[in-house]
Amino acid sequence: MNTNSTFYSKRILVEGMKYGIPIGLGYFAVGFSLGVFGRDVGITPLQALISSLLTNASAGQYANYALIGAGATLLEIVAVAFIANIRYILMSTALAQRLSPDTPYFHRFILGNYITDELFAVSILKPGSVNPYFTYGAVLMASPMWAIGTTLGVMAGDVLPENISSALSVALYGMFLAIIIPAAKKNRVVACAILLSFLFSYLLANLPMAASLSEGTRVIILTIGISSVVAFLFPVKDEDSSEKEVTDGK
Repeated sequence: MNTNSTFYSKRILVEGMKYGIPIGLGYFAVGFSLGVFGRDVGITPLQALISSLLTNASAGQYANYALIGAGATLLEIVAVAFIANIRYILMSTALAQRLSPDTPYFHRFILGNYITDELFAVSILKPGSVNPYFTYGAVLMASPMWAIGTTLGVMAGDVLPENISSALSVALYGMFLAIIIPAAKKNRVVACAILLSFLFSYLLANLPMAASLSEGTRVIILTIGISSVVAFLFPVKDEDSSEKEVTDGK
């Protein structure tokens, strides 16, 4: 059985940091664009720095800035942030299933707090059990870049033309594609699931009834629906069971 000391590995931490560098660059670009928007609604550089270090969610933070600019109440801001970020509960639950059973709870708590779409993707795509320090390494490179980008965006204010700041937001989507495409090439089931998610995401965003749902709610519906169907049709054998079958065969 693993002990707490065996989780730490400098090699795994550095590997996670390497994965976190391109994510951090994407975060910096999108955070800068968000900072420009934040400046327009009255966010100060210090407020941008603190909120980015604590929020760890681009869509939720953008929604919060928009509500602050509209003069919303604290209760309204909390409610919208919860709805926008509720998908992270699903991601944290999925990642928890990939951790070693004897992973201490404080590791699980920290990982749950820092999980984002991209950090979840690079962690969950690692074969075998996820070592917390791999994700920590990615977080160390990515999260500070988000906070720095947002802060500098607020400080830049209206200096940059609007078309340039808007173009910066494309970087995050390109970075996410760079994460999922390699996995799709290795596994046709994953590729099909990704294509289905694109198709149904478009349909839900344009159908009259579904379009009124928040983006976070649509993500949750798609995540549960597609993953449940794929898991039922193409179950993945447990590694322990596979090893047992091989042993019994001998």
